Amino acid sequence: MLTAKRNLVRFLPSARSMAHDAGAAPAASRATWVDRWCLAALERAVAGVPVRLVLWDGTALTGPPAAPVATVRIHDRRALLALLWDADVGFGEGYTEGRLSVEGDLVGLLTELSRRLPAVSSPSAARRERRTGGRVARARRNVHHHYDLGNDFFRLWLDDDMVYTCAYFASPDATLEQAQQAKLDYVARKLELRPGERVFEAGCGWGALALHLARHYGVTVRAWNLSGQQIHWARERARREGLADRVEFVEDDYRRISGTCDAFVSVGMLEHVGRRYYAALGEVIDRTLDRAHGRGLLHFIGRNAPARRSGWIDRHIFPGYYLPSLREALEGVLEPRGFSVVDVENLRPHYARTLACWLERFERAAAVVTGQFGERFTRTWRLYLAGAQAGFASGQLQLFQVTFARTQLDGLRWTRDALYR
Repeated sequence: MLTAKRNLVRFLPSARSMAHDAGAAPAASRATWVDRWCLAALERAVAGVPVRLVLWDGTALTGPPAAPVATVRIHDRRALLALLWDADVGFGEGYTEGRLSVEGDLVGLLTELSRRLPAVSSPSAARRERRTGGRVARARRNVHHHYDLGNDFFRLWLDDDMVYTCAYFASPDATLEQAQQAKLDYVARKLELRPGERVFEAGCGWGALALHLARHYGVTVRAWNLSGQQIHWARERARREGLADRVEFVEDDYRRISGTCDAFVSVGMLEHVGRRYYAALGEVIDRTLDRAHGRGLLHFIGRNAPARRSGWIDRHIFPGYYLPSLREALEGVLEPRGFSVVDVENLRPHYARTLACWLERFERAAAVVTGQFGERFTRTWRLYLAGAQAGFASGQLQLFQVTFARTQLDGLRWTRDALYR
């Protein structure tokens, strides 16, 4: 792909001129030698992936693979050049704008691409790399961009408790609702909670975990979140269920957490912190966690090795996100504060299945989503959910649960048997 880009730059001025009016009437124009050259470069870049590439006038340089997963139809020159220049953003923008279409299995295609092609640096991702996480004002804007789209939107495809993190499928035939309840219990068992203890939660979503811990484990919980809509939902639910005296939901940034707790938990927030602020999170945990018997759990999406972010995801789905390797998370958050890592587990297959459930429900509600937000929004979220499922299915993405404790803490479980009872 790098060689193709270098060659593309040589005639980019003429290519741009040719692409200027490409969006106006793509079906009326015939593919030129530049278009065929670009198509050939794309085919070389995806060699080995069972996909057929077809231009707007039907041009296809090779026949279909023996068992193609999908056919990608590129509807105009602008989409073609964008794919060659930055495949990540080019595919995302092209798909959501309708400048390219996928005929066949979208998840299967993205899985094959993720599995067979190495992670490539995206020019747009490289430009945005310094903007991961951010100060409180930026963090609030990033949260608002995604999580404040409206509770009614997320209710269309999440489970009944609005849990927007990886479920735990303890049995193959578990429903999404059952798997999310199992996840909440799994987290509680890993924390080894005792009645009367105090729990702090950083990034609480719609409050399902905090309410579950208070109801079933006899603890009190303070939970922090920057999403106003999520906090409002969580507070109303706590009031309805008679738990407002045991669960407090605070609309604020994790860096402003104060007080002391017996257990500190964060499920699905580390992805939004940014590498530059791992030390700040570690300082908060160290400052608030009981010195004698404090313990905690970090649950986060990660990677096998450090990698650049997707420019398209950063622009349209999760501004400022970063998915760390396990080493980055441990070195950045826990090790500088002297915490002992008690347990590490990777639930990658569980997240692939969780996303399959979400995508299926999203598709059932697609007409409603389109009516509320428009076709482009629907295609954007379909691609996001399908791409995330593909990332976990292929192994490009991981889901880590890291349990940690104060170094001197004794009395933790002797074996892992209790986790599975």
